[in-house]
This record gives sequence, structure tokens and C-alpha cells, in this order.
Amino acid sequence: MSANNRKPVLVIGLGRFGIAVAQTLESIGHEVLGVDTRPELVQEYARDLTKIVEADCTNAAVLDQLGAADFDAAVVAIGTNIEASVLIVLALSDLGVKNIWAKATNDKHARILERTGAAHVVFPEQRMGERVAYLLNERLLDFISFGDEFAIARLKAPEPIVGLPLMVSECRKRFEVTVIGVKRQGEDFIHAVPDTLILPADELVVSGKIENIEKFAAM
Repeated sequence: MSANNRKPVLVIGLGRFGIAVAQTLESIGHEVLGVDTRPELVQEYARDLTKIVEADCTNAAVLDQLGAADFDAAVVAIGTNIEASVLIVLALSDLGVKNIWAKATNDKHARILERTGAAHVVFPEQRMGERVAYLLNERLLDFISFGDEFAIARLKAPEPIVGLPLMVSECRKRFEVTVIGVKRQGEDFIHAVPDTLILPADELVVSGKIENIEKFAAM
């Protein structure tokens, strides 16, 4: 889908999480309407977002006036005020918005959001906390967990496989991880194939169970 065809998104709540979502959506070509009850935030981000308004979206009539039903998706980026986030998700659902993403602070909050109409619930603080914990050991350069003990990670090439093509090191068989690609300084990303030779300064992108990735990185 080209940038010109990307559909509009409503982002409600312009705290750190909400504004990051809104700015990124705009940067990749979405039309975004940012909404917050705090006038200081609306003023602060007026130059960052093309469309931004001060409004209380817990009121269904306000959402209707904003044209919420015309948006392809909505992001409810309110975490601390659980009542407000639930009321907004419910109002959006009542207006017929199907693709609702909502920020949750805990499992109970998430279950309520799902039951009131949220199609996707995210835990940004929890995910970031997990990510930082895995990166602290300095063996992993980047890390994405999928919540079921499976992850994708970026790491420095372990010494035992340096100088060998992947067909010889047999990472999947011996270490139970799959090397997806290789990044070398100054070169484009290389999609891994059996005869890909691993060099000393290579960074690898690998997938597998978290415990296996950690063991692989520690070799």
C-alpha cells in the first residue's frame, strides 16, 4: 500500500506512548488526528501533528463530532486513567470502529478493554521492561519477544560459528536457532542462505526460543 493510500487513524491520549504512535504514523504516510484533554500537550505538539484537538473523548457525542466513525483505526493511548480508557473504547465500539488498539496497565485492565471492544491490547511498559532486561546482559543487541517463549534477536556472531558457512555450523540442528540474516558494517542486510559465510564482525538476526537464543549468544 502506498503512502497516499494509507487510511486515517485517530490517536486519543498524547502522553509519551500516544505521541510516539501518532508521529510515527504520520511519518509513514497516515493521516492522523491526535486528541488529548490537556491543553498544554495540545499546544506542545501542535507543530508535530497535522491535526490535533483538545477534547474529552469519554463523551460519545464528542467522538461523534470528531468523526470517529470515519476512521479506519483508533488508538486509545491512555493507561493511568483506566475508567477513561474503558469508556472511550466502549464509545468507539458503539460508533462502529472495528480496529481499536488500546493501552493497558495490567491484565485485568486488558480483559475489560477486550470485552468492551478493543481488538488489540498492548502493554508498552511491560514489553519495554522485558526488552531492557534481556539487553542488559550485553550479549543481545536487540530483542523482540512474541510472548510465547519465542523471540527474534540481533547479536554478535558467536565465536564457534565464525569462519564457517551456515551449512557447516548447522545452527538450527546444533543450537536450535535459525539465522535469518547477517548485517555487516557498511553493507546492506544479507538474507541468510546455507552458504552464507559468517565473518568475525558480523551481526546476526536469529529466531528461536528465548532460552536457546541466550545460550547461542553466550557461546
